[in-house]
Amino acid sequence: MLLLTGATGLVGSNLLSRLLAEGRQVRCLVRDPRRLGTQRVRVQIALGDLTDPPSFRNALRGVDTVVHLAAAIRDQPRGSIEELDGIATWRMVEAAERQGVERFVFFSALGASTHNRTRCLRAKALAEQAVAEADLHSIVFAPSLVYAPGDQWLTLLERLALLPVMPVSGRGRARFQPIWAEDAADCVVASLRDSDGERRRRYELAGPETLSHTEIVRTVLRALRRNRPLLHVPTPLVSRGLRLLEAAMGPRAPATWDEAELMEVSMLSRHGSADVEALGVVPQRMSAVLEAA
Repeated sequence: MLLLTGATGLVGSNLLSRLLAEGRQVRCLVRDPRRLGTQRVRVQIALGDLTDPPSFRNALRGVDTVVHLAAAIRDQPRGSIEELDGIATWRMVEAAERQGVERFVFFSALGASTHNRTRCLRAKALAEQAVAEADLHSIVFAPSLVYAPGDQWLTLLERLALLPVMPVSGRGRARFQPIWAEDAADCVVASLRDSDGERRRRYELAGPETLSHTEIVRTVLRALRRNRPLLHVPTPLVSRGLRLLEAAMGPRAPATWDEAELMEVSMLSRHGSADVEALGVVPQRMSAVLEAA
């Protein structure tokens, strides 16, 4: 039995369909099973969430592999970024050890460190440390920017592209190696098939090209066939504006500073797409994915 958290997320939704196609028994830890759509009748349901550690025990019963994808890049009503990305993973790892789980798969992020300027990447670093120190076989994935046509971030950019000028936070110089969510899901499936016995494995998930934030925005505009001049908005103005927006709208805010700040920090692998290709996956260029959508 495999326990999947984050099954309704960007990578998780793609991964779930692949696991079921392979005939794997999957249990999903979810708050609302309806969000699984038609897949909910094909999986076991464990009701709970990352802020409810007692729910982990029932979810982990009879499980040999955990794939922990659930995370947050903004504060939620049920918990902060630190609680959902850091503390919850530590508690999940402890619960997995107690229940005799054999293998723990975790999604960290490229650039995660305890000294990173962003809250999310600091929390991810602490979570990755907890996984590395656990008495479990572990597989850690550290992706660059993960995207998919129609995702929340690209939808926001599409709406902003309706304006006469396209706003870009800061100077747009941070660099990324964007990886398609479907390629990331294929990497997870490939790693689960590989039983070489290594106790600790870590893969950096990077796409085949390095793009600055500005270049990513231009790539999106080309795919939308919208020719817009870019307006680089000074970071202090973006920070103040988004903090005020979040204070006014709460969870309904279309964007937060914690999300925008992630686009100010480079997320690069020194090995490029080598780890992805080593898993037998040929990563797609962002422009090709968006133009085919």
